[in-house]
Amino acid sequence: MKSVTGLTQMPQRCVGDKQDLDMLLVCAPGANQGDCAVLLEWLVHLTGRGVVLGGISGGTQVLARAGVLDGYRATLILQDVDTARNAYPRVRSSRQVFEIDRDRMTCGGGTAALDMMMSLIARQHGQRLAERVSEYFVHERVRMGSEPQRVSRNVLLEHAPLSLTDALALMESNIEEPLTTHELAAHLGVSRRQLERLFKKYLQTVPSRYYLNLRLQQARKLLRESDSAIGDIAFGTGFSSAAHFSTAYRNHFGMTPREERLV
Repeated sequence: MKSVTGLTQMPQRCVGDKQDLDMLLVCAPGANQGDCAVLLEWLVHLTGRGVVLGGISGGTQVLARAGVLDGYRATLILQDVDTARNAYPRVRSSRQVFEIDRDRMTCGGGTAALDMMMSLIARQHGQRLAERVSEYFVHERVRMGSEPQRVSRNVLLEHAPLSLTDALALMESNIEEPLTTHELAAHLGVSRRQLERLFKKYLQTVPSRYYLNLRLQQARKLLRESDSAIGDIAFGTGFSSAAHFSTAYRNHFGMTPREERLV
């Protein structure tokens, strides 16, 4: 078996192998993969045996074709998200770097697979070991699964008006005391509706959601990389109380700030 980089790997198992497996990761370079009926039937068989299944890059679409992602959150190749949503309506498609949802793991291509495996190592063996493995691969910053897959923001905003880039700069410099969408628009000299249209066109979201994600990502970074009290982090990222912060955090990441520190 030869990868797209020219690296040859000799497989140790065959598709349809009935020997016990703990985990199987399906790798594919693009979305148009996995039409082999034997492969799809094998994946369904493995779900009945409790095997953890993962998809890397186009491998996620292979799992989706087999129907083994129905009801699961799954990261799809960024360029194919909208098409895949129509093709697999029962999959809870995601634009995040990776998703680990119960016994399913999915991620985009490139270093997203490394980010996902570092997260898995941290869950099973502790954050310190994950950091050491990451250092071995000279992987300076492990992205969190909650981070969106993104084309470089510079590319996305290459033709965006200055008012949008100024809005992002204002948000980033006002984390502790966030501005309302109305206040942002007033600072920029545009109407609120104009600002909302710009966010929708260039970032596929609304200003308030983008801002909340920005603050919560900063909070998560502080929870993981500092010893600051949770209450201090809450106020430092613009939340009026620790309870409000905890609720927003759980809704966004699926765990409370306190649970985050135990990961």
